[in-house]
Amino acid sequence: MTPPAADRRAIDWPLFALAFLAAAAIFILRDRLGAADAPLLADTDDAMRMVVVRDLLAGQGWYDIVQHRLNTPWGAEIHWSRLIDLPIALLILVARPFAGPAGAEIFAAYAWPLLLFAVLLWVSARFALRLAGPAGLLPALILPILSPAVTNEFPPGRIDHHNVQIVLTLAIAWAAVESLKRPGFAVLAGVLCATALAIGTESLPAIAAAILAYGLVWIFMPDGSRPVRDFGLSFAGAALVHLAIALPPERWLAPACDALSISYVTAAAATGTAFVALAALGARPRGWPLRFALGIGAGLAAMGLVFALFPECLKGPYAAVAPWLVTNWIDAIAEAKPWWASLFELPAYTLAVGIPPLLGLAVICRHAFASREGRAEWLVLALFLGFATLVMLLQVRGARLATMPAIPAAAWLIAGLQERYLTTRAPGAGAALVAGWFGFAGVLVTVAVSAVVWLVPSPAQQVMETRAERAQCLMPPAFADLAALPPERIMAPIDLGSHLLLETPHSVVAAPYHRNEAGVLDAFAFFNAPVAEARGILDRRGIGLVVVCPAMPEMLGLADAADDSFVRLRAAGALPPWLADVSLGGPLEVYAVLPDASAR
Repeated sequence: MTPPAADRRAIDWPLFALAFLAAAAIFILRDRLGAADAPLLADTDDAMRMVVVRDLLAGQGWYDIVQHRLNTPWGAEIHWSRLIDLPIALLILVARPFAGPAGAEIFAAYAWPLLLFAVLLWVSARFALRLAGPAGLLPALILPILSPAVTNEFPPGRIDHHNVQIVLTLAIAWAAVESLKRPGFAVLAGVLCATALAIGTESLPAIAAAILAYGLVWIFMPDGSRPVRDFGLSFAGAALVHLAIALPPERWLAPACDALSISYVTAAAATGTAFVALAALGARPRGWPLRFALGIGAGLAAMGLVFALFPECLKGPYAAVAPWLVTNWIDAIAEAKPWWASLFELPAYTLAVGIPPLLGLAVICRHAFASREGRAEWLVLALFLGFATLVMLLQVRGARLATMPAIPAAAWLIAGLQERYLTTRAPGAGAALVAGWFGFAGVLVTVAVSAVVWLVPSPAQQVMETRAERAQCLMPPAFADLAALPPERIMAPIDLGSHLLLETPHSVVAAPYHRNEAGVLDAFAFFNAPVAEARGILDRRGIGLVVVCPAMPEMLGLADAADDSFVRLRAAGALPPWLADVSLGGPLEVYAVLPDASAR
């Protein structure tokens, strides 16, 4: 029986509050229990985000997106959106009178991800009520808490943009589905797409799914032109507004493929123009083959215009990055590996984040083709989940955007299994209900697989042990001695750069950001090239200290590292005399750069 529309829109607020408070308690308790093993801002992106927010609060201009202590001594541009910096900065300003500067940052690091998680639960609840009715509300609120791909992005300290993109991806899908019955939501979908694009290009699969969904709506629903038109207009208009917010006028026409620029605004404008033109045709012609041909023609014309003007973006967001860095650095990032390759390193996590989207796709297809009721809504959801799952299979980090679109399908399945069990009380129905919860509860999959992994030696154990050792290098006490020194220029492993900027007043050559190509290349060269070339890099940049964390993978060196490179000489205990070990204990090794007597 289909619940009344009013019931579908009613959220059980006590249940919502209980779910959120339970999640917040889990997040905070997990953080406090692990406080001795990992810093609050454990990820390099979270550390850099706080650095950028500090600079904004200290007076750095809104349009000045250069990190002046990176790529020392020249600085490097960070392509991140100020849309994330602003709310974090406001939270810090609100808390400063009560908690002081350091306490205010801690408050913001806790409050921001928890606020975002509350919004995520609200959208999840609305989505499930829309497709599964009131019986789907409980799984819609509980399953996100049981998903590692989701919960890893919302704990205290997770202040980078990934959690915002998770919320926006789900919200875009929900707005697109709602717009089929309530056309006004198409405007919301367009604005959300533009906002997600302004924050980062990882939203492109969700945006592509939305564009395709509205294109199919025009083809197969001749009387539904209004949401198509409204989506196109709002997407194009909001993209223009975000361009003005993100960049100064002199850069409005500067193309870029890795962030919001005229390249993507042109794509949004072309999409909007095509949708407005198609919507103007109204219900004629009515036959879907001709409408399909017209829709495909309009889409190809829009894509052709964009790629004719910006052909470099055919290579993707990293089109401007040196090919060597793409091969030896970006493609080597663990999160960038295909889902099936990640199975060997982190089987528990990979299965836990991979099974729910794949199972969700199966549920959606089964429902959409078995029932005519709500078929269009379910097929739209299938587009979003299908695009996200494809990205996850190609790069396992895509799981964070693929999990939430599977939740409405999970809610519908579990609601149906629960109704069957309550009706029959049959053991088989009970087992099916338990299996439904288990299949979408990634935490339970993690526990089951981990029990097997830890019984048998595997690469996963080594990965986890290495991560634990690396985390000690990122704890605030590890930087105490360095922080007490006057500002200095430092050469360090790439993954140590963000935390050096966060915890000390010093400048660094590199951190893991592709727009700092010069700094990243010099860091690789310093650690892997012949020591004479490494010395030249230090002299050219005026480097005074070399700081390393032995547990970081970069200290193993590249396969073709020179025999007299830093990584090889350090491993042999034979560093040149112009590098004086001035370490004062702790996990970090610190070397002072002395004059090179051999060069005189």
